[in-house]
Parts: sequence; C-alpha cells; structure tokens
Amino acid sequence: MRPDEIGRSYDTIAHLWQEPGLQSNGIPQHERAIKFVATRNHALDIGCGCSNRFLVLLRKRGFQIEGIDVSERMLALAKQTHPEISFHHADICTWNFPLKYDFISAWDSIWHLPLENQEPVLQKICEGLADKGVFIFTTGGVDKPEEKVDSCMGPSVYYSVLGIPKTLELLTRFGCICRHLEYDQLPEPHVYIIAQKV
Repeated sequence: MRPDEIGRSYDTIAHLWQEPGLQSNGIPQHERAIKFVATRNHALDIGCGCSNRFLVLLRKRGFQIEGIDVSERMLALAKQTHPEISFHHADICTWNFPLKYDFISAWDSIWHLPLENQEPVLQKICEGLADKGVFIFTTGGVDKPEEKVDSCMGPSVYYSVLGIPKTLELLTRFGCICRHLEYDQLPEPHVYIIAQKV
C-alpha cells in the first residue's frame, strides 16, 4: 500500500486514537529517550496522529514542536485540540526536512511505509537529526525484512520492517548509535529503539 492509501485507512479510524486509554502509550519510552538529549530546541513527531501526547510531552520538556502525518483526518482532530502546534500534512517519503531536529519520534508510524522506502526514510531521518540528536521509533522485533497487510483495526493496513540486524546496520551507516533497544510488549514482537546522532 502507498502512504496516501495508508492515510485514507487511518482517516476512517482516526477517532479511535482519542480514547483515554491510549494517552499513556509510549510515554515512558519517550521519557527514557529524552534523557539522552543534550540540547532541547526542535522536535518532530512523524506520524503524530491526533492524540498529540508526544508533542505535549516534548513541549513540557522545553522543545519547539512540530508534527507530520499522512492522514488528513488525524491532523484535523489534532488541530482542534492544539491549534498552536505546527502540523504538516505530508508523506515522510517525499517531505523535505526544513531544519535539523534535536529529537525525532516515529512511534508506530514508519512501519507503514513500503518496504523499499524503509532504508531511504531511515537515512533521511538520521540526516535530519542535529548533532547528538535523538531518534525514537518502533519496529518489528524480527530477524529479517518482512511485510504484511492486516485488518485487525478495521480497514486494511500495511506494515513493513527491515529486521533488527539490518536496522542496526543502517543506523550505524547513517551516523547514529543505538542507545536502547527493547521488546516492550512481549509476547508481541513490538520493539522500540532509541538512536543518537554521533
């Protein structure tokens, strides 16, 4: 599935991400990642969705914040609750970073990219980090590249991951080091990684 198709799928279920029970999802992991940050200027949430929970957290920690999402409906809901935040309706595959960021989050988002876009987008994100900038993202805890489509949330949604060995290899190649890797939802193979620009 193309990113615009993913966006339309999420348009139909955007309201689900406003459920109160989801507001703490990923927050402890982001708190851990923020501890690695030396300079708190600009932060970007890729696939920010409509809950704004990470952007609000980052603002409280002193960052100037921006969000980007491919779902028009997700962003419309996000703007209703936080009109002061700068949001971009765009595809991360083609969007050009306007500046270098001290913190970038891609929580449960970039795994929706086509498999062939995983490496170039990972490179773009690493290059979009400021010196010593931190990147937190989720991926599948698998050993090799995989892709699938499922409809567990309702509409069909595509997923792809490079696998842990390839992901770590690329982070190193693109000038980052892995500071933390954790299976945080076992027995589900959900992994989050904290990487830092070196």
